[in-house]
Amino acid sequence: MPTFGLSAEWLLSDGKPYVDGLVLSHPEQVERLGRACPEAVPAAVLAGDPCFDRMLAARPYRERFRRALGVRRGQKLVVLNSTWNPEGLFGSGGQDVLPGLLPRLAAELPADDYRLAAVLHPNIWYGHGPGQIRAWLDRARRAGLALIDPVHAWRQALIAADLVLGDFGAVSYYAAALGTPVLLAADGAGMLDGEAPLAEFVRRAPRLDPHGPLLPQVERGIAAHRPDPGPAGFVTSEPGRSAELLRRHFYALMDLPEPPGPASLEPLPLPPYAPGRTTAPLYVRTRVEGTDVVVERSAEHPPGAAGDAHLAVHEETRRPGDLDVADVITRDGPADDPRLGGPGAWAGEVLGLHPHCATAAYVTGPHACFVRGRGHGAYRLAAEPGADADPAAYASALHAWLAGGGTVPAHGLVLRMHTAGGPHPFRVTPVA
Repeated sequence: MPTFGLSAEWLLSDGKPYVDGLVLSHPEQVERLGRACPEAVPAAVLAGDPCFDRMLAARPYRERFRRALGVRRGQKLVVLNSTWNPEGLFGSGGQDVLPGLLPRLAAELPADDYRLAAVLHPNIWYGHGPGQIRAWLDRARRAGLALIDPVHAWRQALIAADLVLGDFGAVSYYAAALGTPVLLAADGAGMLDGEAPLAEFVRRAPRLDPHGPLLPQVERGIAAHRPDPGPAGFVTSEPGRSAELLRRHFYALMDLPEPPGPASLEPLPLPPYAPGRTTAPLYVRTRVEGTDVVVERSAEHPPGAAGDAHLAVHEETRRPGDLDVADVITRDGPADDPRLGGPGAWAGEVLGLHPHCATAAYVTGPHACFVRGRGHGAYRLAAEPGADADPAAYASALHAWLAGGGTVPAHGLVLRMHTAGGPHPFRVTPVA
């Protein structure tokens, strides 16, 4: 298999190199270049990997990137990625795994325990168009999937990830080089140069069975992971030095002296805040034990979850009929949105429009919401210090607690919701 970018068809014109400098990141690539296209070896320049250097420099800001992606305390971020080859995870040929995998992940992974994001190669966006990509992935997006900017934010998503589900593309290799667990769902058999470090990584990397139960595979992929030094060793032989080496080469080509001072790379920017937003119906299981409420929410019926069940539906659901059978109806937005008349007016209207609904919850911020229960009055819910969960989950916890006979005293009380691997206490305050 010809090495992509290193074979004669890519590098020679009339038998001679047409580039003054072929930038490579590791001596191993020079060796393969010598085997694949020896005529181009004099043009080779070892200058490290600026992409990886930017990720290394940004690793201290991992928690910021996670917060920007709406990853809450206790949640795991699962990033799916696909290269642009037809045999890739989002290929136009092969098994075309990703479109069917995404809704199953949203259904089988508890919504409060996991955040899902997808990194698709820029050529996938260019080849099909952004509108088509969003249309194909609409179901998964409504179940909470974040689509990552394929140019400006994919590195930050890799740094933030707890697990990468990918294929034989460079993004999976970068993830492994960062020490992140990787499960391959498409290995591109026969597509890689067998002597390349990427091919060795693909041969050894653990696999995801896209047709088997997904939650245990994801849990095992994270828990059993042991960092492999191989990818980090082959991504670059000059970690942290690419800016210096590249600048030196560029100024030598121009026959100019280098500017004074150290060379540097543009730091990775902090992406815009993109909190998780689920408008697909959520099936909720709850178990009430005093003032402790265990909550598990999923885009489908949670497998094996014990407890009482109810249906929570966002008002912007794609299927309006779901609102007629919802036990809890939610909405999110500014409390002073004049179109809705405020959380109290909105909640009263919702309960009047949907007689089956027992609880209306208006999420006003990342840690608070307004709730009106049919026959139970109105309340403000606010996270206690250290809690960090979706306020709509607090509303489901209060709904279950009230349905079980709980009453809120005039001075309020604190309930402890258990989800995402730990307790999330929140205060319930009656509103006159």
